[in-house]
Amino acid sequence: MRSVKVGEMTIGPDGPLTIIAGPCLAESKEICLGIGQRLRDQCEGLALNYVFKASFDKANRSSIRSPRGQGVDEGLRILEDVRAALGVPVTTDIHEPEQAGLAAEVVDLLQIPAFLCRQSDLLGAASKTGKPVNIKKGQFLSPSEMAVVVDKLLVGARGGEAGEEAAGVLLTERGTFFGYQRLVNDFIGLGDLMELGWPVCFDVTHSTQLPGAGTRSEATVSAGRPERAPLLARAAVAAGVQAVFMEAHPDPGRALSDGATMLPLNQVIGLLAQLRVLREVLEQESAIG
Repeated sequence: MRSVKVGEMTIGPDGPLTIIAGPCLAESKEICLGIGQRLRDQCEGLALNYVFKASFDKANRSSIRSPRGQGVDEGLRILEDVRAALGVPVTTDIHEPEQAGLAAEVVDLLQIPAFLCRQSDLLGAASKTGKPVNIKKGQFLSPSEMAVVVDKLLVGARGGEAGEEAAGVLLTERGTFFGYQRLVNDFIGLGDLMELGWPVCFDVTHSTQLPGAGTRSEATVSAGRPERAPLLARAAVAAGVQAVFMEAHPDPGRALSDGATMLPLNQVIGLLAQLRVLREVLEQESAIG
């Protein structure tokens, strides 16, 4: 399995477990800094890699009435300030090819949303930035079909023409069998995804989502089963993933996005210690042979 450089850290078989975490939306600089600092400090104490995550825009909200975020200019400005203040790599998702270059000037890792993982122009634009790219596997794709997605990224596909190779690839599982307001987590498929040869991340909070199953005011929103996220996180680390993705907030009920699936920040702090213990067990077994 290959490794990927994100900032100064390495994600892969030779690096420590990586935690990609933060609020769903970059609601404000203060919220981002408060969450990021606590997660950074806990990860440093546990010898875990940490990448701060927040979105400057959520273009795939369930309802047109749902908040989308600060927008490109202000959202990226917040992420730039967080990166400088915390001294950690930062990631965010992009939704249009035009956003790739703008985001790459600020963040260390570009993220492709699951719904957009087959969009050739978006993948091509991301690949040409020279930044590593985290592709979330679409709920409608099997693990083996992600090989074609990776190929698009590596050649910067546009009309079949070869382009510059991307700096590296991270593949994220976030639940499959999309529909019927439920996502199913397939750990056999997770093993298949690992066989594609790139580091694999498991998105533990979005995997608990119940798409379109909740309502707030007049807007349809996603519900969730966040109480199952710790179980999924422990299972994924025990399965051997190189990274875990989760969204956290001091008060998920007041969050502007994904409040139904985000974990309380205090709970995440405790969960990270459990994940470190599980990782140590795997490392000991690997050393024994």
